[in-house]
Amino acid sequence: MKRTAIVTGGFGGIGLAIIRQFLIDGYEVIAADIREPASLPGEYADISGKFHSVKVDVSSFDSCMKMKDELGERGFEAIDIIVNNAGITRDSLIAKMGFDQWDSVIKVDLYSMFNVTKQFVNGMIERKFGRIINTSSISREGNIGQCNYSAAKAGVVGFTKALARELARYGITSNAVSPGLVNTEILSSIPQNIMEALIKKIPAGRLARPDEVASLVSFLASENAAYISGEVININGDFMF
Repeated sequence: MKRTAIVTGGFGGIGLAIIRQFLIDGYEVIAADIREPASLPGEYADISGKFHSVKVDVSSFDSCMKMKDELGERGFEAIDIIVNNAGITRDSLIAKMGFDQWDSVIKVDLYSMFNVTKQFVNGMIERKFGRIINTSSISREGNIGQCNYSAAKAGVVGFTKALARELARYGITSNAVSPGLVNTEILSSIPQNIMEALIKKIPAGRLARPDEVASLVSFLASENAAYISGEVININGDFMF
């Protein structure tokens, strides 16, 4: 049976890696992103799955409802796999953090969990199958300058575990992946000397590759992961702040 997956933040570094892996896995994949719908890079052309995209603001419940309606009109009534991957950072010490910096991160990184999942969970319950995979972060443990981000990513863990308990009886799993530092564009603003110092603190001695995160997500979405639920899986090279 061909599964259909939706990946929020689908045009970011980790999102694109997850989409590529899902296409290799043979899924139909929908990239959901606030950026305009786009085609995949040329090197994806020969991958077996089918790619689609939709524009959505995951921080807005109304926008997510409109996304569901649009996808329904396009024939996507059944979503089997949700990857809640959209996220932003707006780092600042709390003494200097403005409300907008707090509010935007909480809405994109945490509210989105409910806004997106709510649209498709009833269909999963009816079909007695579903995989929900949420992106947390090692920052959930607390990191200087990230009170907003740390709070949101800790909230992702609570959401994931509560959801797992609610949905296990329906054959639906809910898990979180918790990356450390991943080699994506989001790290490009970090000065080189600071980045070098951070890498020295990683026992594995390097940044994670996006495809490594995608491989973990791929497994959690698979039939083989049916008995894994309510887990938070670190993928950080044994690095903690």
